[in-house]
Parts: sequence; C-alpha cells; structure tokens
Amino acid sequence: MPLANVETSAIPATSAPRTKPGAGPLGWYTGLSKVEKITFWSCYGGVALDAMDLRIFSFLIPVLMKAWHVAPAQAGLLGSAALYAAAAGGWMTGLLGDWFGRVKAMQFTIVIYSLFTFLSGFATSYEQLFICRTIQGFGFGGEITAGVVLMAEIVGHRNRGRAVGCLQSGVAVGWALAAIIASVAIALLPESIAWRAVFWSGILPGLLLIVIRRHVDEPAIYKECREQAIERAARMKIHDIFRPAILRRTTLSTVLALGVQTSGLGISTWLPAYLTLSRHLSHGATGLYVIVLTAGAFFGYIGSAYLSDRWGRRPNFLVYVTGSIAILAIYLCLPMPGWALLVAGFPLGFFSQGLYGGMGTFFSELFPTAIRASGTSFAYSAGRLGAASGVALVGALAHGVGIGAALLWVCLASYVLVLIATILLPETGRNGRLAH
Repeated sequence: MPLANVETSAIPATSAPRTKPGAGPLGWYTGLSKVEKITFWSCYGGVALDAMDLRIFSFLIPVLMKAWHVAPAQAGLLGSAALYAAAAGGWMTGLLGDWFGRVKAMQFTIVIYSLFTFLSGFATSYEQLFICRTIQGFGFGGEITAGVVLMAEIVGHRNRGRAVGCLQSGVAVGWALAAIIASVAIALLPESIAWRAVFWSGILPGLLLIVIRRHVDEPAIYKECREQAIERAARMKIHDIFRPAILRRTTLSTVLALGVQTSGLGISTWLPAYLTLSRHLSHGATGLYVIVLTAGAFFGYIGSAYLSDRWGRRPNFLVYVTGSIAILAIYLCLPMPGWALLVAGFPLGFFSQGLYGGMGTFFSELFPTAIRASGTSFAYSAGRLGAASGVALVGALAHGVGIGAALLWVCLASYVLVLIATILLPETGRNGRLAH
C-alpha cells in the first residue's frame, strides 16, 4: 500500500483484533484472551523493570558525586550517557521490530539493559561507569517502543488508549521500585557497597525473558503484513519515514517526544538531587518523597490512558501539559514546608509523568504497519536524544543558578514544544484505527 494513502487506510476486517471489550472500566482487559493477557503483563514487566534500571541512577547521583568527587555537570553527563545511546538503540530496535518481529526486538532490549545495569555495579572509575551506562542505553531505548507497538497491534481501537496507557504506567512502578531499592540499600549497607548493590539489582529483568520466550507471540496484523514489512525494510526502511506523506508526522511526533521526555526525564533524574542538595533532605526522606511522586505518576498514566480514549489524543495532552506547568512552578518556586512539599509531589507526578501516557497510543496510530515500529521508535529516540542534552543542560546550568531554577527553565521550554506539536498534529482518537 503506498504511504501516500496512510491517512485514510485502516485495518481490513480480516485483521481486526479478536478481543471483545467487556463492560466497566476494565472492560478492555477482561476482553483480552489468555495469551493476550500474558502478553500485556510481559510487556508491562519489561517497561517497569526497564524504568527501574534507568532511574536507579538518579538516586545514586549524590552518592557518586561524593565518592568520586565529580561536579554536577559531570554527573549530568553520566546521567545523559544512557539517553544518548538510547536514541540510537531505540531506532535500531524499531528497525529490528519491523524486520524480525516485535517480540524478538523486545527480547534483545531486555538482555542488553539488564546485563549492563548489573555490570555497572563492578565499575571502579567514572570512565568505566560511563561505558556501562552508554551500552545500557542501547537496550533501554527500544524496550518501551517494542512493548507499545506490540500492545497497540493487539487491542482494538476503542480501547487502545487505555491498554497502551496502562502499559506505560509500568514506568511509575519501575520508578517506585528504584526508589525503594536505592533507599533500602543506602540505609542498610555501607556507602562503599550500597550503590554497587543497587546496580546489581538490575539483573532482575533477565528473568522476564523466560516468560516472553514461552508465551508471547507476534500480533496477527504484523504476521499478515510481515512479507510487505520485510520487503520495505530490505529496500529503504530509513527513508520511508521521511517520505513526503509521512515527514510532517515524523517531525511533529519527534518534537512532541522531545518535549515530553526532556521534562519527564529531567524531573526523574534531578529531583532526588534537588531534594537532597537544595532541600537538605536525607537519602531516606528523599526516597519517600519520590515514592509519593511516583504514586502520582502511576495514576497520571492511568488517567491519561482513559482520558485519551474519552476526550481524544490532543485534548488529553493539552490538559496534562497545562497542569504540568502550574504544579512544577509551585513545587520549585514556593517556599513550602516539608509536609506540603511531600503532598505536592503527587500532583507533580500525576501531570509531569502522566504526559507519557498518551504518547505511545498517539504514535502507533500515526504510522502504517510496515514502518510502525521504526517510525514510533524514531520519534521516541530522536526525542530522547534531545532530552539527554536537556538532562545534561540542567547539570550545567545548576552550577550558576541552582538545581531548582535550572530544572524549572529547561522543563518550561520543553512544555512549549509539547504545546506546539499537539496543536499541529492530527487528531487520531476519533476513529483510532491503525494505518495498515
């Protein structure tokens, strides 16, 4: 099918998902078959453990700055290393997903990010940790894309926002796990070994491979289009997403991903350091504050999942980005007492991280099957490349204006990008059908 026709093409009747939506808020889930439910939880586990491995580092920034005597800018670069690599690794995984299958691509990402998170615990220098973080990023970059595309092709269009958005709530679960593991390890173990033990916990996602290899299969629509997808991949896979019919969507999707990820990753990476170094909280207290924020993030993902189906993809983004601007300004600018800061963490997590909840659904509906994984992963990955620079920029600016002010200005600039892309992208939620 020519790419010029993707805006009006939809899944033919023979490709319709076999799921039958049930009644109630969880009707989308109860309508899944047994195999599809296993697929959902496998993807959910992959997303959660992927997020855990990535965000573990944010809790270790103050410890590593003290142990290795590194400046905030160096710590920011170390935090960005995995994100820079994720930009390349994510797009590569998308190409593999279109070429060899969504499930195989997901397996590849899990092996890479779990193994090199584990190996980070054996680093004896800044340079060694930098290398491990960089290679870890190749795996991290593709995990969420592989899971999102896999679920988007399994569920029906009426429930896609809820299914994919709920899947992405695994990021909040992984973030909370990272906070718990880091807080417990730093509280109970000697400082010299605690940060290593935290990295060693990153091997856990490897266990998920056993389930995926035995129970998860490729979606029907991918199987039907596989020959066409392989033919396209063998010719000009990279060129396809830049053809005139697709270029506008590719560009605006990337801008949207850049804004969402720069703000989200900036907050998740630098907030623990902000609370510890600027608000002078202990490591244990910081973990509690972040857990409250991740609880808000979890419900933010779920809320975004349901609202994107009810209101549409674009209105959902507009509500969340407006809420993010308001609450972040309050959180970082007002001189709140500790208890108020703790409470404010919930709406901060709800809006700033909940922005992610609608992104995967939106992207999966903008690209046709043959290039869905590569198109979605390019938007995520190119956006993440810019986000990595944003994370590093916070560290560079913090030297002069402080972590709080640096984080605020970088995030506000990111939210402007989200607003621009949201206004210019087409609304897909009215019919929500995947382009064939």
